[in-house]
Amino acid sequence: MRLAWSPRSRRILTVPSLDHKLSEWNNPYVISIEDLRFTPRLLTKPFPRGLAVETTLQNFVIVTYWVDQSSLQHLIHSRFEPVCLAANGRSQRALVSVVTFLDRDFRFAACPYFKGSFGQTNYRAYVQDTETGEQVAWFFGTCLDSLSVVIPRYLWRLPWYRARMEFDCRYDQAAARYATFNVRTQSYWAPARLAVEDSGEAPVELAGVSNLEAGLVLLTHPMRGYFFRRDGALGSYTIWHDRTLPTVGTIQEASYPLLQRLELVDDGDQRDIHSVLLQRNIDFTIYLPPSCVKAKSPG
Repeated sequence: MRLAWSPRSRRILTVPSLDHKLSEWNNPYVISIEDLRFTPRLLTKPFPRGLAVETTLQNFVIVTYWVDQSSLQHLIHSRFEPVCLAANGRSQRALVSVVTFLDRDFRFAACPYFKGSFGQTNYRAYVQDTETGEQVAWFFGTCLDSLSVVIPRYLWRLPWYRARMEFDCRYDQAAARYATFNVRTQSYWAPARLAVEDSGEAPVELAGVSNLEAGLVLLTHPMRGYFFRRDGALGSYTIWHDRTLPTVGTIQEASYPLLQRLELVDDGDQRDIHSVLLQRNIDFTIYLPPSCVKAKSPG
């Protein structure tokens, strides 16, 4: 069962083809995956204007899976091509992540006095924008444990869905790691169960890249996201956060039925987990409203 339409069959953007493609993008900010770094440009926060939202993400976890590149290519807009890596003698594969956290003190930057807290999970893939060469995130959708989900869902037509989330996360200050990290999500669109053991240790490598910093930029620092709006149009919004300082986790249980419905990962299967990264909290800015991206005129 496919949850997004596919305009046409397309090729996949692998690391070697990325390097070749770079010469065609006349963009000084575009570099190969292996050369990604936490540059001053990435780490400089744009001033929050208009409807920009600020929040602190607590109990932040990114569970990333290797997925078949041909299965992913049909789920994204034709403007984008999956970034694919290879490791352990395997062929090139794409990556998708489930990103879960608790929004704490969610507020509009222009009116910080009214605050809310709620759970959230984003389902995303890592892709390259063929028009700009930029490395971005592709969002399949979001679960939000708040009645305020009606605003992005109906006003901006974002693929956001109501959920109820329960966090059982206890941080051991002395050990500098989570003693317990469990999250349960009830949702008609994307129920989930997650249990993680936190090592308390920083990652020393990430599969598929020779440089750890490049891998962290790829997985944790896409500043722009794209998605199919609920009316089928292409949408986008941008975010900002500082450099992440995650620890490595090990999955005890991970059930994401949505990934199976998307034909990407069999529910509960842990064989193709790429990485699990946790962080206790990180400040986050979302630049709203999202935009509806107009199709590029031919010629």
